[in-house]
Amino acid sequence: MKPYRVPQLAKKYVEYDMIQKHTELPPFPDARVQLLYIFLDQGTSKPSVHSELFSLVTSLVQMGIDTHETIDTQVGKPGEGFMRSRQLKVLAGDYFSSRFYQLLSQKGQIEAVSRLSQAICDVNVLKMNLYGKMKSLLLSADEYLRQMVQLNMQLFLSFTPLIEEPLRELWNTLLQNISECEAVVREIQRSSGEPYLYSYSYWHILDIANEEDKQALRESNIDNKDWKKLMLKYKAGEHMADKLRQAVEGVHSILKSIKGDSRFREIGQVLEPFQRQLHASGSAVGEG
Repeated sequence: MKPYRVPQLAKKYVEYDMIQKHTELPPFPDARVQLLYIFLDQGTSKPSVHSELFSLVTSLVQMGIDTHETIDTQVGKPGEGFMRSRQLKVLAGDYFSSRFYQLLSQKGQIEAVSRLSQAICDVNVLKMNLYGKMKSLLLSADEYLRQMVQLNMQLFLSFTPLIEEPLRELWNTLLQNISECEAVVREIQRSSGEPYLYSYSYWHILDIANEEDKQALRESNIDNKDWKKLMLKYKAGEHMADKLRQAVEGVHSILKSIKGDSRFREIGQVLEPFQRQLHASGSAVGEG
């Protein structure tokens, strides 16, 4: 299999001095992108499929969506630096999302343009439905996580028709588990600092908290110190670590069942960042 180098190729489009100086971008969706690359490279009936190109453009679209997502949820005090950061995120998100059309058109991949365009529309519909439930506080922690995993999967699912039919169930199951790993890791990172409204930890605490704590959450009447107390009181960090452990074990179980298939031996590498996060989360819980 050709070496996986999509993150290196993507740097040309996502690393700009102005952006890095004045704002922060979401993490590159490396695990999902590498999984897509492996299946397009090893699991299709057409050896000439543009596995690297399709993986690259999908990563850029996902970066665009995730960058815009940080604008929707970002909280801060109005000021020159804050406004510059927001403006750059709008521009960066638009830029990342638009590059897929140019890159695919240059290679004559019009069908892929259509496929990704429809997937983007589907993502936007899912996001609007999720936002409606969030604003109405009609969401449990588990439902929130399911919705986030589905959002993480949507762009990548658009390439399912290119994968050999006998491998599609394996592809879908692995994509779901890997998407859950990425979603949980991001939620762990979100909840480690300032109060992150409408995060997984927020919904988890809202599910099980006493009425006084629920009221404080609903009214956003908490500061950093209060948030950390709630995280410890309701063991939100331990709960997320358990979720991550379950998702990682799910992938391990699948990999054991296909151990003899050399086409997919690279998938084990996809899990390495999540295993490191599990170790870090376990250490943090022990220290707490």
